Amino acid sequence: MAEGGNGQLKAYIERIENVNADIKDRMEDRKEIYSELKSAGYTPKIVRKLVARRAMEKAKRDEEDALLETYEGAVGL
Repeated sequence: MAEGGNGQLKAYIERIENVNADIKDRMEDRKEIYSELKSAGYTPKIVRKLVARRAMEKAKRDEEDALLETYEGAVGL
């Protein structure tokens, strides 16, 4: 066992538990926001895609768009 013994291990575990609780709270907040935007007439599935695309670097997004366009052309869309 590492130096610091049981007290240090317990402190790490408690920090992890606190972060997990924060993550759960933030996930609930996100769920609430998507519910609100659905009530406002937006489509959550599309908004999720927009959020993901905004998180991408422009070059990556452009590459993905070009591939999608190529593939759509190949299948006649």
